[in-house]
Amino acid sequence: METVTSADGTTIAYDQLGSGHPLVLVGGALCDRQSLRPLADVLASAFEMVTYDRRGRGDSGDGTPYAVQREVDDIAALVTALGGTAAIYGHSSGAGLAAIAASTGLPFTHVMLHEPPYGPDDVDPSDDGEQVLELIREGQNREAVELFLMMTGMPKPDALEYAPSVADRAPTLAYDFAVMDHGLAGTGTPVELLRAIKPETLVLAGTASAPFMVDAAHRIAAILPAAELVELAGHHHVVPPELLAPVLTDFVSRR
Repeated sequence: METVTSADGTTIAYDQLGSGHPLVLVGGALCDRQSLRPLADVLASAFEMVTYDRRGRGDSGDGTPYAVQREVDDIAALVTALGGTAAIYGHSSGAGLAAIAASTGLPFTHVMLHEPPYGPDDVDPSDDGEQVLELIREGQNREAVELFLMMTGMPKPDALEYAPSVADRAPTLAYDFAVMDHGLAGTGTPVELLRAIKPETLVLAGTASAPFMVDAAHRIAAILPAAELVELAGHHHVVPPELLAPVLTDFVSRR
């Protein structure tokens, strides 16, 4: 484990492995730096990989008050530690955060967005997100995680079994909701934000994922100034590292 200090003084913990072009992996809701480690292990033969604990998780600090810009500053500190430029891959709400970071002009060589959960533009977001936040405010972390996991489509028995292992990360769900603006599926596609992303961008979606995520991928690719859309046939929201890694490697190596 290594650390960097973000702009507000918060310590951000990260793991670094492999060699080559720097690539930062950004995890989604309830993930820590170990969540994307299997993908980093596969990619380490081609890249200098970084997985990190987003603030409030694992070994990273959690400066207050929270602001999405502070998470962007965390990524900026990592890129600086890597020499000043890097590629970035984000999964789920981590892709939403990667998109925000890219829109600010951080020096990314390549941007890879894997199913950021932008909701349909013509549908009001569910109030389930507010219920999750209320449970967090009441200190009912396990219940908040259970509800969130069921919102994502996890069957209730699985959610009840898994929630205790990540209940301590429940407060960070508020951060992911802030990144996506509101609730699980955001409030629609952030057109102006996406138009501000200048690097070459890969948009990924599994054809077996929730339809709104596949639709979002198509909308994103149509808006981005320089985008390539890849649909992963038969795959859901989480893709096995050995199948995902070659797609990312190919994108970066030929652009």
